[in-house]
Amino acid sequence: MTEKTPPSNIQLPEPTLRRLPWYLAYLSTINKNDTEYVSTTRIAEALDVDPSQIAKDLSFLGIRGKTRIGYQVEALEEKLQGFLGFGRSHNAIMMGAGSLGAALIADSGLQRYGLDIVAGIDINPDIIGTRINGVEIFAPDAVETLVKKLNAVIGIIAVPVNSAQGASDRLVEAGIKAIWNFTPSRIRVPEGVVISNTSIYSHLAVMYNRMSLLDLQ
Repeated sequence: MTEKTPPSNIQLPEPTLRRLPWYLAYLSTINKNDTEYVSTTRIAEALDVDPSQIAKDLSFLGIRGKTRIGYQVEALEEKLQGFLGFGRSHNAIMMGAGSLGAALIADSGLQRYGLDIVAGIDINPDIIGTRINGVEIFAPDAVETLVKKLNAVIGIIAVPVNSAQGASDRLVEAGIKAIWNFTPSRIRVPEGVVISNTSIYSHLAVMYNRMSLLDLQ
């Protein structure tokens, strides 16, 4: 595998960024089986992505496979993990420690991808002061102190829809640099703050619609 080291702040097309973790997950699987090299054709067959698209995606990072050999699995895995930021720890504050928020806090697998939830926030007095998977839950007025004390850079929002914008505003005012929004609300953030929306309900709507179309066939 030949490569040029890309700058860490290179801006890739969003579809490419969404595919790179697929490649990484597949590489991790075959690396455990001591596979030394892998071709775009093999990756394509496993992930149902066109081989030329895989080669193009990796070329954005300056990575080229060897003719008739492919990519060195371990090196490519390390390259992708480093570029995606999964190998670095990013401290996060969880806004909302209800069913979804609690599940995210309890998901220790997120740490393998560089996300470390270091504190939870909730308005429910019954859970304030308790711990979930070792993470303490605080009242909302502790946000600013926690962001600074714990060096948090990401805020995760899993609160009721009508509280989403307020939760985001509070995080931004405290110095948070990125928001991961799990609510259906379209949150507004100032320039210089990154926002990523993960709406479970939107994905459900797409799935239900596709199911209904199958029923009509």
